[in-house]
Order: sequence, then C-alpha cells, then structure tokens
Amino acid sequence: MSAEVSAGQPALEAPAATRPEPGALALQWATVRVLLARDVVRFFRQPSRVVGALAQPILFWFVIGSGFAGSFRVEGAQGLGYQQFFFPGVVTMVVLFSAIFATITVIEDRKEGFLQAVLAGPGSRLAVVLGKALGSSTIALMQASLFLLLAPLAGVRGDTVNLPLLAAVMVLSALALTGMGMSLAWWVRSSAGYHAVMSIVLLPMWVLSGAMFPLKGAGPVMAWVMRLNPMRFSVEGVRRALYGVEASAAVGSAQSGLGLEVPVLLAFAVVFLGLAAFSVSRRE
Repeated sequence: MSAEVSAGQPALEAPAATRPEPGALALQWATVRVLLARDVVRFFRQPSRVVGALAQPILFWFVIGSGFAGSFRVEGAQGLGYQQFFFPGVVTMVVLFSAIFATITVIEDRKEGFLQAVLAGPGSRLAVVLGKALGSSTIALMQASLFLLLAPLAGVRGDTVNLPLLAAVMVLSALALTGMGMSLAWWVRSSAGYHAVMSIVLLPMWVLSGAMFPLKGAGPVMAWVMRLNPMRFSVEGVRRALYGVEASAAVGSAQSGLGLEVPVLLAFAVVFLGLAAFSVSRRE
C-alpha cells in the first residue's frame, strides 16, 4: 500500500503532544474556586442583601442597647454598659444572618439544577461544600467587617483589639454557621421552609449564646444550656478580642471557656462542614 496521500484528501497530521490532564487536586480546587467566585459575584449584583443583613442588627444594637442601658451593670468590668456588652453579640448576629441569607442559594441552585450539574462533574462532594461554604463565609465576613466600623461607638479602642483572635473567631464562626446552613438547606424544598427551620434552630442558639444576657446570673438550667451552646464561644471570642479577658470573664464564669474559643469553633466548623458534605447527594 502506498504511503502517499491521494490528491484531494487532507494529510494526516502527526499526533501532537498530548496536554497533561489536570490532577485530581487541581480539579477539586477548580470546583471550589468557581463556586466561591460565583456566590461572591452574585452577592455584588444584589446590593439589597447588604442592607437586609446589616439594617436589622444595627437597629437591634441601637434600640435594645439604648433600652437596657440604664438597668445593666457588670461587676468587675468598669465602663462596660449594655451597648458595649451587646456589641459582640450583634457582630455574631451579622455573621449569622449573612450565613442564613447566603446558604439560601443552595436551595435556588438545587431547584435550577446547577448543583446537580456540578456534582455530575469531577468535583467531589467535599469540594462542592467547601466552594459554597467559602463563598457564603466570604460574604458574611465582608458584612461583619462593615458592621465592625461602628466599633468605636461601642467603646472599642483600636490599639487594644486582638486582631488575630478576632479574625480567627469570625472566620471559624462563618464556616461553622454556613456548614450548618448548608446541611439543612439541602433537605429543605423552599426558601420559606428554610427560614422556618433556621428560626427555630439558629436564632435560639444566638439568644442563648450570651449575646443578649450574661451567663453569670442565669438560672442553673439555663446556665448549663448556655455552656453547651457552641455559639457561645463565638460571642465570647469576639468579646475577648474587642474588650480583653477581664470584660469577657466578668460576664461569664470560672468555666466560661476563655482561651478555648478557637479550638471549639474549629471543631464546630469541621463537624458541620462534614455533615454538609454527607448531606449533599448526587441523586436528586
């Protein structure tokens, strides 16, 4: 058989050097990056979400803080009024509300079939969860950072703020709350149902975290519920980072967990991100 190519027929090209396929780790990171960027871009296209997540906490802080200002006293923390006491709890509220609003996109993406398409790709369930969680956490941290601009009004001095502790507590709290939100949102069929579930899960956790009233002075049963509440470590961590150990200990107890905020919140985040990965299914 002749090796020549007959006239009119395209010559066969020599096989080009095959491009190396991306590794498994690169594929997982690409899934995480795409989902993270998508949620952040969608957030900036909906500026009303910023107002919704910030307006209510600011109103809470000014109205409730002013209402209890004359009747709240903390022994051992001179100058800590109710607005100062309440401020760390409202910071955590901003992270909480932002996480709730951000994880609603899980329901929307599932209805539109977007998440099913992502899960059918090479990305693992954990990569999908991390991408959504990091996107939601980034949004929550941006909004909480905006609220922290009001910190001087709460008597916070910039030269005494423990920035590494504050950053660690806020990042881990955002990841833990978005992990919890995702693990619930995957099973809820509507946004209204999701709001109902979160209002009987996360909001009571926030109220019983030491955000609105101190652990010290609470009844025995309530005190134990507050001690077992993981969100308490978020509020106490923010309070300790902003006001110092003395102010945080003054509203807690000898077993308040000072110094354990980061390890407990890290465990909290790992557990709920793992639960979210378990909840996500390729079958819908």
